[in-house]
Amino acid sequence: MDGSNKRYSDVTHEIESKYLSKYATRAAETKGRVSPLEPDGLRTDFQRDRDRILHCKAFRRLKHKTQVFLSPEGDHYRTRLTHTLEVSQIARTISRALRLNEDLTEAIALGHDLGHTPYGHAGEKALNKFIHFEHNEQSLRMVDKLEYDGDGMNLCFEVRDGILNHTSRGKPATLEGQVVAWSDRIAYINHDIDDAVRAGVIKETDIPSEFRELFGQRHAARLNSMILDIIKNSFDKPYARPSEVFEREIMRLRKFMFDNVYSSPVAKAEEYKAVDMISFLYRYYTENPNKIPEEFGKMDSTVEQKTVDYISMMSDNYAVRCFTDITVPKNWNK
Repeated sequence: MDGSNKRYSDVTHEIESKYLSKYATRAAETKGRVSPLEPDGLRTDFQRDRDRILHCKAFRRLKHKTQVFLSPEGDHYRTRLTHTLEVSQIARTISRALRLNEDLTEAIALGHDLGHTPYGHAGEKALNKFIHFEHNEQSLRMVDKLEYDGDGMNLCFEVRDGILNHTSRGKPATLEGQVVAWSDRIAYINHDIDDAVRAGVIKETDIPSEFRELFGQRHAARLNSMILDIIKNSFDKPYARPSEVFEREIMRLRKFMFDNVYSSPVAKAEEYKAVDMISFLYRYYTENPNKIPEEFGKMDSTVEQKTVDYISMMSDNYAVRCFTDITVPKNWNK
């Protein structure tokens, strides 16, 4: 800065003002936080939010949370963490090409799945037997209420909005949030195909020919075609989404995955055990709230909500450990 009193973050604001698309969300124009913070001399507000998410405990736990296949033996299957990183990479690529705010995009992408239960959608299915549970809503609760020892991360409105609205039912307020929502679908459809082929659930040739002809014959080609379609369809437009043809066919390919992979015996074989285990933990902790860690005691919420919060924060391994501690007799010596 050569002796100037200007902050590095101010320089970034100037770069954003000059070079980002007119439809991009500029950090200097954020709608702000619930509790205002003093400006950071180095980072913009969106960069600070990205860093808060990256360094939080909930983010680290994603490495031990199921994506699709429960407890796979191989080292190369996706986890919730690698899924999140793939979403982030795809979303940043699209945002860069559209001249949107990469920092905001990355923050939303890194935080979008923080509220997922252990054992993925099996855990979500178990909790929904007792209480309404949506992982996007729990992800927002994670950053608002549960992280930082119950104080929350105090993130910007735009990041929180993107996390809440990344699902198919959501309507993100920013184009960066729209990018993350589509990047999430692109990521999981394609890497789940890759994992399903590795697991022997399907073969590449099982993918209907119309999808292979439109999107490509291999994993990298499919990713590339979907990403390029969003960029071409959305460049210098007030939205970020695929063309009508690609949107329709992406959702048809998603249905193919539900019919042939997510409901397959390999993916479902052990699911009932995960559902039974998470259901047992929910009943146990709601009936024995004194067994819920003290850190949840200061939460202004019901026993049922505290139970959901505690379970949703568990990794797969930790959930098994809790279940084992409760149900298996311990050794003892006189």
